Amino acid sequence: MISICFLICIFLNKKMEINAKIKKLPKHLSIDELNKLSKEDLIAKIQSLEAHNMQLQNIISKSNNGTMKQVHKNIDYAKYMFRHIFIKLFYFGWDCQGFATQEDTINTIEYYLFDALTKTCLIKDRSSSNYHRCGRTDKGVSSFGQTISIDVRSNLPNPDDSSTEIDYCKVLNRVLPDFIKCIAWAPVPSDFSSRFNCTSRTYRYYFPKGNLDINRMREASKFFIGSHDFRNFCKMDVGNGVVQFVRNIIDFKIDLLNESKEVNEYTMYVAIIKGLKKEEPSIIQELLNIKANPRKPDYQMANEVPLNLFECDYENVKWNYSQENLTVVSENLRKMWTFMSIKKAMVEDAMCSISTQLKYPKLICKCLTENLLTGVKPKKYVPVLKRQKCESLEDKIHHYSKRNRIEIISKNK
Repeated sequence: MISICFLICIFLNKKMEINAKIKKLPKHLSIDELNKLSKEDLIAKIQSLEAHNMQLQNIISKSNNGTMKQVHKNIDYAKYMFRHIFIKLFYFGWDCQGFATQEDTINTIEYYLFDALTKTCLIKDRSSSNYHRCGRTDKGVSSFGQTISIDVRSNLPNPDDSSTEIDYCKVLNRVLPDFIKCIAWAPVPSDFSSRFNCTSRTYRYYFPKGNLDINRMREASKFFIGSHDFRNFCKMDVGNGVVQFVRNIIDFKIDLLNESKEVNEYTMYVAIIKGLKKEEPSIIQELLNIKANPRKPDYQMANEVPLNLFECDYENVKWNYSQENLTVVSENLRKMWTFMSIKKAMVEDAMCSISTQLKYPKLICKCLTENLLTGVKPKKYVPVLKRQKCESLEDKIHHYSKRNRIEIISKNK
């Protein structure tokens, strides 16, 4: 009876806290204000409410099974030396809400990472850890080469010595979930930042061939190389302060994932863009021409799951790899591969079984890569440049600045 009452109290308290937050912002929840919001803002509000609901469910669940209790270790951090290091890690972000910590959910890579760092007493807290991340990957996105910089506890009197130092990766991997693992660490100067000292980042996007014209995609990909304004190729997240979309592409390739003698619709390729045969490769040049096309055409964006921050490059960084740790990580990946391969084989077997009953399979089955497109596919194809245009970047900036969501800084200041 006590535990039930305890849970009810927690539920009511959290509900009162959420209601209090809502009451503080009546302006943003009025019917008139909601009618003025863009589709993106309405989606963001719904996601925020869903996240609050999930967080409340997590709190009640943890209270019920007793996992709310925190393990506190008596450790005097003043007695230890600290050193600044890089940590290279991989994670599968398919089921996470992104890398960066968020107020409305604990299901982020950064949450699990700092939970492990504090549990292992490698840091006292985040605020004093001199922390940076190389890249902030979005919801569903993975990374095989994410790098963070951080001050961690050291067992050595000389921070330049790494021969008998704590095996940071091994220690962290013991408490990290299976979909997040540390691969290597490296000692770096105290002013080195994994974000600002990164010389280049490599992304990969995995996709099946389907009926895509790979040669035309390769031709189009060449137009991305160089420094361009990519506002017409992404979601303009102006509400979160992103108002600059100029990026420099050093190289762009579309390759087979694995060498294969027979190339068919199931053959896997690696790239960072998508392409359909209905557009000429020159469409890339048209969309990169911001003066001629200041407003992004309304087209379907690619799904985030195949995207991977594959590598972060640095100069003069010597990585420490523990063979023992890599063996454990490799075995964990092999186990993951086993079950995923079995699931893949079962799906393929079901496909083959059902296809034998289809009278006209070519008329029914759509291109595999269409499954990677978000949104609703139009019944009749309309060339990209003739489609309805989205709100321009300048209009978005003006809209959010009027609502005091972002601040416009004059160039003369």
